[in-house]
Amino acid sequence: MAAAGPGEPGEPGPAGSRAVVAAAGPGEPGEPGPAGSLRRCLARLGALRARPDGGRRTELHLLFDQLISESCGPEPAAAPGPQDVCAVLVQACQLVPLDQEHLVSKVCQLIHHLLNRYQVMVDEQNLDFLLSYCISALRQCSSWTHVEILQALAALVYNNGPKCQKFLPDLLGQAGLLLQFSDPGQPDVELRRAAVRSMANLCLSVPGQPYLDESYRIVCFQTFLSVLQSSKTTDVDDITFCMLLQSALKGVQSLLNGGKMKLMQIDQIGALLAVLKKCMFHGLPGLSIEVPTALYPAPLPQYDKRSPAKQEQSEPATSKQTGSRRKRCKGKQKKGEFGEEGREDSGDAGNESVLGADMLKLQLGDVQSSPCPEPRPGVCAGKDPPSSQPWKRFSSSESEYSDTEGGIQSKVRSYQANVRQGALACFLSTIKSIEKRVLYGYWSAFVPDAPGIGSPQSVSLMTIALKDPSPKTRACALQVLSAFLEGSKQFLSVAEDANDHKRAFTPFSVTMASSIRELHRCLLLALVAESSSQTLTQIVKCLANLVSNAPYSRLKPGLLTRVWNQIKPYISHKDVNVRVSSLTLLGAIISVQAPLPEVQLLLQQPSSSGLSSSGSATPGREQRRRAVPWAGESPQDSPAGCAPPEPCWLLHLCVSLIVLPREDSCSDSDSFPSLGSVYEPCPLRLEALQVLALLVKGYFPVAQSYFLGLGEVACRCMEEMDPSIQLHGAKLLEELGTGVLQQHKPDSPTAPEQRVPVSVVVTFWTMMLNGPLPGTLQNSPHATLQTSACDALSSILPEAFSLLQGDQQILCVTLLLGLNHSENPLVKAAAARALGVYILFPCLRQDVMFVADTANAILNSLQDKSPNVRAKAAWSLGNLTDTLIINMETMGQSFQEELSDLLLLKLLRSATEASKDRDKVKSNAVRALGNVLHFLQPCHVANPRFREAIEESLQALIATVGSEATMKVRWNACYALGNVFKNPALPLGEAPWATQAFSALSSVVKSCKNFKVRIKSAMALSIPSRRECYGSTEQFCQIWSALVVALQRSEDTEDFLEFKYSSSLRTQLCQALLHLLRLARSTDLPLLGGSLREHGQAIRPYVLQYLSSSGEESEAGGHTDLGERQRGLQGAIDHLGGIERELQGKARVSVSLFLEDVLTHHTNATELAEA
Repeated sequence: MAAAGPGEPGEPGPAGSRAVVAAAGPGEPGEPGPAGSLRRCLARLGALRARPDGGRRTELHLLFDQLISESCGPEPAAAPGPQDVCAVLVQACQLVPLDQEHLVSKVCQLIHHLLNRYQVMVDEQNLDFLLSYCISALRQCSSWTHVEILQALAALVYNNGPKCQKFLPDLLGQAGLLLQFSDPGQPDVELRRAAVRSMANLCLSVPGQPYLDESYRIVCFQTFLSVLQSSKTTDVDDITFCMLLQSALKGVQSLLNGGKMKLMQIDQIGALLAVLKKCMFHGLPGLSIEVPTALYPAPLPQYDKRSPAKQEQSEPATSKQTGSRRKRCKGKQKKGEFGEEGREDSGDAGNESVLGADMLKLQLGDVQSSPCPEPRPGVCAGKDPPSSQPWKRFSSSESEYSDTEGGIQSKVRSYQANVRQGALACFLSTIKSIEKRVLYGYWSAFVPDAPGIGSPQSVSLMTIALKDPSPKTRACALQVLSAFLEGSKQFLSVAEDANDHKRAFTPFSVTMASSIRELHRCLLLALVAESSSQTLTQIVKCLANLVSNAPYSRLKPGLLTRVWNQIKPYISHKDVNVRVSSLTLLGAIISVQAPLPEVQLLLQQPSSSGLSSSGSATPGREQRRRAVPWAGESPQDSPAGCAPPEPCWLLHLCVSLIVLPREDSCSDSDSFPSLGSVYEPCPLRLEALQVLALLVKGYFPVAQSYFLGLGEVACRCMEEMDPSIQLHGAKLLEELGTGVLQQHKPDSPTAPEQRVPVSVVVTFWTMMLNGPLPGTLQNSPHATLQTSACDALSSILPEAFSLLQGDQQILCVTLLLGLNHSENPLVKAAAARALGVYILFPCLRQDVMFVADTANAILNSLQDKSPNVRAKAAWSLGNLTDTLIINMETMGQSFQEELSDLLLLKLLRSATEASKDRDKVKSNAVRALGNVLHFLQPCHVANPRFREAIEESLQALIATVGSEATMKVRWNACYALGNVFKNPALPLGEAPWATQAFSALSSVVKSCKNFKVRIKSAMALSIPSRRECYGSTEQFCQIWSALVVALQRSEDTEDFLEFKYSSSLRTQLCQALLHLLRLARSTDLPLLGGSLREHGQAIRPYVLQYLSSSGEESEAGGHTDLGERQRGLQGAIDHLGGIERELQGKARVSVSLFLEDVLTHHTNATELAEA
């Protein structure tokens, strides 16, 4: 392998080579820098090929020493090219035979150093040669060289895994080299560490490239797991063991991230979580825990066995012990401990103050009485490893650590912190690889629970967040806790402690509530104890995640009040990230399960009780308050009558941050340079706008007193140059409009005198339309902004729109019709939806020209290639056809005659075509079909041009009712058929499609899994008002039989959620049956009588229940009282009695007497109950 290649040119002898060595160096004037040095070395390596082995060896030693020295020196100004580095390494390997082990060791060091220093990715051809060389060297060379060879191997395979497929059997096969060297029985820990690191680098994924085969992934995972499960022996130093654990953790993380490895088996998950929990606490001062080899999912807290000697120190201190523990900490700060920790932590914490001193100054308020954790020793911080690459070797000098005992201890602490960070990063990847429902089985192993009386608190992620000396590790723990909490709403929803339980056991709901309370307590303690801004940001984000998922309506009030009061001072923190995350937390509080009574009370606090009470008010705050938009409003000018003297603290804060000039004392951060802006940093203003929008959405009564002022804020934002500020201004405007719409709904709980007056709403929208809104809609190059502005314009109150000036009404309509032709699908969809809102406005829907223009615009959008545009257009088409029915009922013949037949035909055909589209389009398309078919007049039905379109549309509806579409689509299709049955112009009795329609509805009412679909089909079957509409006696009785069977099956369902609709279904079925009886002919009675003889006893209880359950609201939205139901039954009896007299008593026994018996039984039961 060391032989020279054929055809190599001859070069000068040894003397000449030594001269080159003497002259070589980065300072040579010909070609300075590492690139020139490498090329000279390449030339010298080529020259050495012609030398005999004896003379070559010394030259190679000198040359390799020089190259290694240069690669470890200061950072070069310009790095050499990858091709030069690869060429040097290949030449070096070709010149070094495997029997010269010292040179093999040096050439492997050279590979390691050059690839790491210059971040070179080796091409496939050279990689094959170099890997073959390293694998041969591992097999042939002595064991003392193996560590250097494995380091070279690790550098070669880093991010090159897909190119190493042919070498995997040698490395990871049954007797693979890496498996041998990483075996738990391997006595040389340094060698084992190098093998594990090589294996971890092989597991790194490369985007777009194939990943390791499943068999190799399993082998690597088991190897990493066995490393993490191993314990440190006395002959292994702490730092080497830490680096071994780090390599294994990196490997697991790479498998989970790159390999998209899904952890499915419980034993696999349990084993991994156990080692991660063990490594999370590795070297944490004052804590020693023993974790079992596997964790098992359980709703109860996991048992943590701790060493007796360490237990007293590791338990959380009570408030009585806090002072003495702090004193002990002060006493132990010897040997420059703070100084060492300060040097160690400078990379993470910046110029942070000493935590102990800060904690003494803090006023904890309501948290002071809670048990406090043991304070962290020294300055809170941790340190990144000297290199961020897992395969980089640390420099031999490692000058940041002194050689004193204190320096070594500091170095060990730093490496231990790196292990904890690696374990937490790996845990974060693990959370993403496990289904949430499986993950929450391990909740008690990682999330704190309130300790029982006399028992220590279990160790958890919060233990790290409160006690770890490294701020980076604390931040990692909080990130993991946030990931744990994300999406936990359903899991946490079982928690409840609003009612004191007095039972012999603790219910799971109370256990979960206790855990949630403990999380709040610990996070608030961490908040006041933290000095690192980066970690502080993570604490606040974690709190926001907790608030977003906790079921506060089921918990005792007070939790949110404590969070609210403690976060206030951080709004004025010097770090912008902390301020932004604090606003995010406030946004979470006002958006969770809104409106909550506890939050309503918090929002009623005036601004004077806000920041100023927390000691963070500034001298200019009063002047700033007067500058906000509503500062000049008097209470009588207030939209809702009497406004409080000041707005709520949060509302005032947000508006101040959005519109007022920045206060330099609060905004000095390098994260978001202001670029000369007079306002607060953009992220802070955006978050304030989002919080303001959430406040308006969840607690509109709090904001409505400042309605016009908030409108002015939205206007100012939309006038700015920054598109993101404009966008959130438009979203705020939409929320304001929606809040008014909700207030003015007919079923609104807000009393009319407490609503925003319509005159004020008119003023508001006049200001908007005279402001930046039209310009934003017309000229904006930003589609998302135009979309939001369009949504905002659609939130106008219909009563206010009718009172706007004529030119402003025309402006709104013209803008929307124009935007409906936008090329951007987002804008077009928003415009189509807005037109669907406007078509329902009373002042617009009676304008035939507007209806026609809107219809043409919607039909145009219905042909769009974007599914989202078509879905919005279909919804608007449904609204437009609803308008046709309303106008037909209110305006009569005049409107029907004015509407173009051609447009009506287009509507019918387009809706039929849309009913074949995807479900989101189809659900509204069938609604529109039902409306148009209901609207048709006899002249349309008789028109040959309409005949084919009518038949196609009816077939489309019938097919949809019986299809496998979503339940919403089928529900709407049943409703649409009911609408069709209302049109007397359609030949319902004799048409072939009518038989198909009744058959489809009869099938659905008996067997559909969804009860709401059954209800709608029963309603449709009870709509025809004349017996002729039901067709033949056979068809009539088939419908009757289907309804009887449906009534008997009204409690049969596999889905528990459907049971809540079973009562409504029975009501609707009984109404349909009585409706049929009231229309029955004499020819129908024999079959009806036979049916009652067979099923009468089965349906009798349901009819009695229907008669007795008065006041129940039906699915149709109507209210049916006791008298009305009895009158319906009596009407059926009277009708059948008339037929019986005609038939001279025949068939009366089986039908009429059955009903009379039911009515008598009901009357007797009612009288008995009243007596």
